[in-house]
Amino acid sequence: MKNHVFRPLFVVIGLVVIVLIIRVFYVPKDFGVHERGYMYGWYREGNIEEWKTQVKVKYQGKEYCSGCHADKVQAIDKTPHAIIQCENCHGPANDAIADHPSEQRPKLIIDKTRAHCLRCHAKLHYPSSGRAQIRGIDPDKHNPDIECVMCHNPHKPSLEGLK
Repeated sequence: MKNHVFRPLFVVIGLVVIVLIIRVFYVPKDFGVHERGYMYGWYREGNIEEWKTQVKVKYQGKEYCSGCHADKVQAIDKTPHAIIQCENCHGPANDAIADHPSEQRPKLIIDKTRAHCLRCHAKLHYPSSGRAQIRGIDPDKHNPDIECVMCHNPHKPSLEGLK
């Protein structure tokens, strides 16, 4: 090859090397995906405590729900949906709800739309993310005109959970 090909190639390779060297010094060591992987994406692990002081937590977690709904939590813990927090489907039980006495708490809005179920159950194949382990459907072929909850009980998501 002639010099007019080598010179730009060396410039590009040199720039890539410079960027990689700068990255080693500029990007903190604790920046990455960490143990929960695809759920949270890239973040700096050392920044977690700082974010806790800045951002008010909206989600209470499954433990909070089990205080009043122990039977539902125990039932769902025996199903494939056990890995999903209650608030993924029922919405956040944030402080506005948590501050009320249990008998006066407003009901959480339950999204029963087909689109909500398809967030997880649309047929997608991402073998490295754990997404391939979730049973998916083709929304255009699988009962396209009705909501999923008309046939399926999300608290009993296995085949015997069909209504």
